[in-house]
Amino acid sequence: MTLDIKELKTKQAETPVYRRRHQKKDGREVLLYGYARPDQRALDTELGAPEGTSELRWHPLRQEWSIYAAGRQNRTYKPASAENPLAPSKAGAQPTEIPFETFELAVFENRFPSLTQDAKPPQDGPAGVEKRPAKGRCEVVVYSPEESGSLASLSAERRELLIHAWIDRYAALFDMGVDTVLPFENRGEEVGVTLHHPHGQIYGFADTPPVQATAVRAFNEGYDLAAALREWRMGYEVASSETLLAFAPPFARFPFEIWLAPFQKRRGPWEFTKEELQSFAALLGDVTRRYDAYFKRPCPYMLSLHAAPKSAGASFHFTAQFYPLLRAADKLKYLAAVEQSTGMFTVDVMPEFAAAELRPL
Repeated sequence: MTLDIKELKTKQAETPVYRRRHQKKDGREVLLYGYARPDQRALDTELGAPEGTSELRWHPLRQEWSIYAAGRQNRTYKPASAENPLAPSKAGAQPTEIPFETFELAVFENRFPSLTQDAKPPQDGPAGVEKRPAKGRCEVVVYSPEESGSLASLSAERRELLIHAWIDRYAALFDMGVDTVLPFENRGEEVGVTLHHPHGQIYGFADTPPVQATAVRAFNEGYDLAAALREWRMGYEVASSETLLAFAPPFARFPFEIWLAPFQKRRGPWEFTKEELQSFAALLGDVTRRYDAYFKRPCPYMLSLHAAPKSAGASFHFTAQFYPLLRAADKLKYLAAVEQSTGMFTVDVMPEFAAAELRPL
């Protein structure tokens, strides 16, 4: 059988990057990315088919959609090391999601998805509530075969490989008809992480979510983030290269919130130059390192990449946004009643203070 291995043609890579596509028995894709050709033998192991269906329901007072995915209630929860579904598989052992004994970086379709390409129209439910199929795609990105680590501990080359994988997934999901692609990472049990193997996820939304739609509108109406970055360097810079800035946005909603953005407007990482990609990889690790050094512990955070939806115009400016869940080493940032009820955040740490504290580390 001919292996489905492709050398990715990218302007940013100094060495070839390969992608191997493998289809599991349940129909889900596993994709291996690496600098070496991923031509190892696949093991005949399976965890089982995806569970449950999902739908969207409209909230008439908040004017927004919510995803209902009952199958996720059964997703893997704090497994023992021997039952880690993100580890490489071993012959004769508990199967994992990745049926290979080694890999550099892997992406697979989530077994417990919130969004699916073949979502069917909802048949049941309360009368008078607008419902839709929850169309899209959910993927898991496994950064490494090692069971511990972080963006800070990964090598620069591995972080660059991760960005190449993200770029490839943007293109593939856009081709599948997805409008908005959101790579993200949840780190730490305080955020709700139940699998500690270093990994992130990618959600592909059929339509533009509210936050991204609002950003599209702001950029289309003339908001100039590139000009703002030049203004903010003096008081809000945390770290920088010649091409990218890590900064505490003056309008941060989380204590110690940090964004990464290229100085030149780019709609997404697929438009990066080689230098921008390398700087982005370096700053992803550097910000994570600074958080851990400042709080003297692994810092729980949410990281999301905000690129232009497929339907957006050329005015969109890419950012990667870190939302830490700490306001001090022993104090969590909670989203309590007033914030959940109004959408108005109360921030305990001034952004300029956060930048000044993180900058020297």
